[in-house]
Amino acid sequence: MHWLVMHGVIRAAAGVAARRGDPQARMAFDPAVRTDPVSFFEEMRPQGPMLPTRLGYLTLDHAVAHELLRSDDFRVIILGGNLPKPLRWVERHTRDDLLHPLRPPSLLAVEPPEHTRYRKTVSSVFTSRAVTALRDRVEDTAADLLDQLTDGPGVVDIVERYCAQLPVSVIGDILGVPEADRPRILEFGELAAPSLDVGLPWSQYLRVQKGLAGFNLWLSAHLRALREHPGDDLMSQLIAASDEGRHLDESELAGVAGLVLAAGFETTVNLLGNGIRLLLNSPDQLARLQEDPSLWPGAVEEILRLESPVQLSARIALRDTEVAGTTVRAGEMVAIYLAAANRDPAVFEDPHRFDVSRPNAGKHLAFSGGRHFCLGAALARAEGEVGLRRFFTHFPEAQLAGLGSRRDTRVLRGWAELPVSLGAPGLIPSRD
Repeated sequence: MHWLVMHGVIRAAAGVAARRGDPQARMAFDPAVRTDPVSFFEEMRPQGPMLPTRLGYLTLDHAVAHELLRSDDFRVIILGGNLPKPLRWVERHTRDDLLHPLRPPSLLAVEPPEHTRYRKTVSSVFTSRAVTALRDRVEDTAADLLDQLTDGPGVVDIVERYCAQLPVSVIGDILGVPEADRPRILEFGELAAPSLDVGLPWSQYLRVQKGLAGFNLWLSAHLRALREHPGDDLMSQLIAASDEGRHLDESELAGVAGLVLAAGFETTVNLLGNGIRLLLNSPDQLARLQEDPSLWPGAVEEILRLESPVQLSARIALRDTEVAGTTVRAGEMVAIYLAAANRDPAVFEDPHRFDVSRPNAGKHLAFSGGRHFCLGAALARAEGEVGLRRFFTHFPEAQLAGLGSRRDTRVLRGWAELPVSLGAPGLIPSRD
């Protein structure tokens, strides 16, 4: 019943709406748009900054997206919260009690004062100083993983062997995850990644539920173990801070911990895979980076802009509000197409061109904005820069060895599989 109201009905209605040209339905369910989103951007953008849809509005405009992400007149969406009232009642009474990234107490689904309290607790141990100290760990982890590839087969699935392994190793160290458990975390993450999407087919819904259930069970056991045997990891510090100051109750602690863990590797896997694919397809830009390594931080921003790991966000109006000359009524939703805003020609000259020295690439909205700006942005940037630089220094002759396949997700965009021919190793950089 829950699948029917949360996904089945939406899937059927959106399929009809997509065939009739509804922009939001097309964006979500038209396979041609998923294959070639850039053509969709170009088709929709001339129609204005706020496109009316059956579910509210859609914006592809950078200025409007920037405003909405920071506006106190809007709140984040809660899973099922924007359904029609009868369906909302059924959804609420048929849902499970599993942690979900779009349900409270997830940071993605709450607003102040709860959001302020949760974020303050996480920020107390996830400081910029702590993240800076992690950079050496990222360097060492990347080097170890690349050393393992050196003696392996000449063609590898770089997502499985490197892009997924680096962030899960780093976030696992941060959050005290035993090495033996990390393959399970990757499996749960792969299964549950479409949980941010709506209108899932039945088979995919079952896989998502399996992933969420497995992750919930594992996380409960992990938090118990850390409480009984704390380490020097940041998750143990978060538990101690919560216990000592009563900042978070048990469900809030689990919700925050789960989101930090999942978000800590899911989006970074996509960043690394997207970056490797872009650079292998753009040898001129890769050559510039090899000639001038100081360009790597800007290159990461450009990759985030062009291939945003998170494609979409949404906000619900708390009151009647005017946005770009359009009145949005209380309760109406605005879908924010971050990927399109990041290619807005009003902000980015020649927006579809990949340019590792683009001076304003950092104006992208890939990490959201305002009070919901990604807590792990600094770590993701460090992993992106170190992970990509190390890979292309270690394997300067790397080439694509096949088309690869995209992940079967809409909100998240990345590669499920990307075959790469590594070629001969280059001069291995020092770890000092």
